[in-house]
Order: sequence, then structure tokens, then C-alpha cells
Amino acid sequence: MISRRNFLKALAAGFVVSPFRKTWASHVPDKKLNIHNIHTGESLKIVYCENGVYDPQALGDINYLLRCHYTNEVKPIDLKTLDLLSNIQQVAGRGKQTEIISGYRSPSYNRRLKDMGRKGVSNHSLHMEGLALDINFPGMSTGELFRIAKSFGSGGVGHYPDFVHIDSGRVRYW
Repeated sequence: MISRRNFLKALAAGFVVSPFRKTWASHVPDKKLNIHNIHTGESLKIVYCENGVYDPQALGDINYLLRCHYTNEVKPIDLKTLDLLSNIQQVAGRGKQTEIISGYRSPSYNRRLKDMGRKGVSNHSLHMEGLALDINFPGMSTGELFRIAKSFGSGGVGHYPDFVHIDSGRVRYW
């Protein structure tokens, strides 16, 4: 249980900090995405986090665009994955559109890809949990994109001939 003295200290600290909240918040860069789903043809250019506050409507729009194109199922994409993509775009894209090769994958679509013999498709793919994206930047080599994604030291980054895989799982590279 919190003592009266500690409660009053915390309350006083809140009054001291409160006037500066807007100043500090204004230094938090907005998080935005410019994405194109190659399977559905849909595109979205959106700010999904302003002053450190995530916009539920924007996140809903992003999740819809990143849905499983095979089943049309929508699943929320992990915020760490979206933030990693936003960071990569700031360095690699400079306002350019990112091609989404794969966002959320339903278990049935993931199974279908495995049955088709697609390399690199895991039985326990993080795509099925909304934790992974396969991306490409037109005009940039996948090797360069891999290097940029890896530089953030966040989650998994995989290099494939036609795309780069990013996820918010444990840090690993392949």
C-alpha cells in the first residue's frame, strides 16, 4: 500500500510535470505508413500515431489492408511490427510506397502455401498471429532493404529474392 507521504510526492511531481506534457509530446514523431497490397490493389497513406497516441480508426484501416487476401479475414497487426515498418520507411522509403507481399495469413492460406511447396513458409508462421509482414520497396534491392531492416535490431528479419520479411518476434536474421 502506498504511504500518504509517497502519494503526496507523486501528486506534487504530477503538478510540476503537467505543464510540460504537450511540449514533450510534440517531440514524439508521428508514425505513418504508405503501403500498397499487391494482391488486392489497395493502397493507404496514413498517420496512425500522433504525439504518441495510436489512432484506433487508422489501425483498423491498416489491419483491413493487411488482411488475408485469400480468406478476407482481418486480424490486428502487432504495433511493434507496424512501428518497425514505419521506421524502415523513414530510412528506406522517404515517402515512397511499400509493397506488401504478405500481411496477416489465415491458417488455411498458410497451409495452402505450404502444400504448394513455397519455401520459407512455417507451420507456425508469425503471419498467422499478425506479427509479421513481407515487404518490398520498388527500386531498392532486397539486400539493401534487408540491411536497413536489420539495422533496427528489432524482431526477425529475413532476406528472400523478391522481398524482406520483418516481424516482432525474437531478434534473429536469415
